[in-house]
Amino acid sequence: MTSAILTEGLSAQDWLGVRLPEFARGIVIRKDETGIFEGMASAEKDPRKSLHLEEVAVPSPGPGEALVAVMASSVNYNTVWSAIFEPLPTFGFLARYGRLSPLAKRHDLPYHIIGSDLAGVVVRTGPGVNSWKPGDEVVAHCLSVELESADGHNDTLLDPEQRIWGFETNFGGLAEISLVKSNQLMPKPGHLSWEEAAAPGLVNSTAYRQLVSRNGAQMKQGDNVLIWGASGGLGSYATQLALAGGATPVCVVSGERKAAVCRSMGAELIIDRSAEEYRFWKDAHNQDPGEWKRLGKRIRELTGGEDVDIVFEHPGRETFGASVYVARKGGTIVTCASTSGYEHTYDNRYLWMSLKRIIGSHFANYREAWEANRLIAKGRIHPTLSKVYPLEDTGQATYDVHRGLHQGKVGVLCLAPEEGLGVRDEEMRSRHIDAINRFRAPSEQQG
Repeated sequence: MTSAILTEGLSAQDWLGVRLPEFARGIVIRKDETGIFEGMASAEKDPRKSLHLEEVAVPSPGPGEALVAVMASSVNYNTVWSAIFEPLPTFGFLARYGRLSPLAKRHDLPYHIIGSDLAGVVVRTGPGVNSWKPGDEVVAHCLSVELESADGHNDTLLDPEQRIWGFETNFGGLAEISLVKSNQLMPKPGHLSWEEAAAPGLVNSTAYRQLVSRNGAQMKQGDNVLIWGASGGLGSYATQLALAGGATPVCVVSGERKAAVCRSMGAELIIDRSAEEYRFWKDAHNQDPGEWKRLGKRIRELTGGEDVDIVFEHPGRETFGASVYVARKGGTIVTCASTSGYEHTYDNRYLWMSLKRIIGSHFANYREAWEANRLIAKGRIHPTLSKVYPLEDTGQATYDVHRGLHQGKVGVLCLAPEEGLGVRDEEMRSRHIDAINRFRAPSEQQG
């Protein structure tokens, strides 16, 4: 199958003659291991112990579904959550989905193939799929919905049966063959390699909804935007979106190396929270409003006296009190993820008396994901891939993300035998090669 993918010019009919294996490799967590980290603090849990590379059965696509040969995938924070069984083991999600229909029942298995990004080639389609055919080169977004309820038809994220593929469904992207709904598919940007194309999906779409969409902060030209973790998986796309949209990012990072990456993207206003030693919590139970005020003062020093219009929030518990405080009067705090903790504490006086808004945001709807991918395809936003692992080392890749040892995104090669394959538009690539390689060490840069 890999040789067929690497052979250009095969027709859809040719692909139907390519025999698919009954089993393929995938990264799984096991239902009988959900208690292996019991009693351990989150930071001590090691994804390398819970993630396994196994031969798993390849499902047949049902109505509205497609099988994709996965050339590359990437690690997201929901990969970490899946691997350490937090906030809950994902098998409860699979069981609940399995009760929906006989088709969904296939997802309720004693193992869970995880992963919410992919770049690859469609190899089979189910009944009712008209827009995609075998041989199409695609990326996939991770929104899975049923759309049988009216609630989801203005914003698909409001569908009562909304799920994140590869986290709340099975057959995710960290595998050689993945099962998706066909309306998850989008065209692969031609100037990117497989691993580069797989990197933006979840995080770029999430950042787009948070900042740009009418469902998020509706960022406009001239806005000041505070971005926590501005060189990380989410923050690196938020920084690019702010710059591309005429806003001014105020980038919060930990360390000069990460600050340098933000400057290379074009950001000028940088706060190194490690060097400036911000400590927003006095102890496990009490925050320090004096540190909120010190951060607000530092922001005004950088912006020429202005507070931020938007706070791009994803750390959660550790930073949320500060985020509410530093937003300007009438400003917006848009939040997702809560990677440092889900229970947020803030002083409501600074919210209600200053007419601020908190907006919850969760991935993106179909349209937002498509628009975010379109910006990648047009070279307006670039992948932030920093390192790539083979599929068998996904545990280590996930460990890196869990420990914050990475910048940007960490990629995983699935069927692709090496990095740098899959580029179809060399001329466009050459125009953007420095930006494409921005997050990579010089020895790892691709031409």
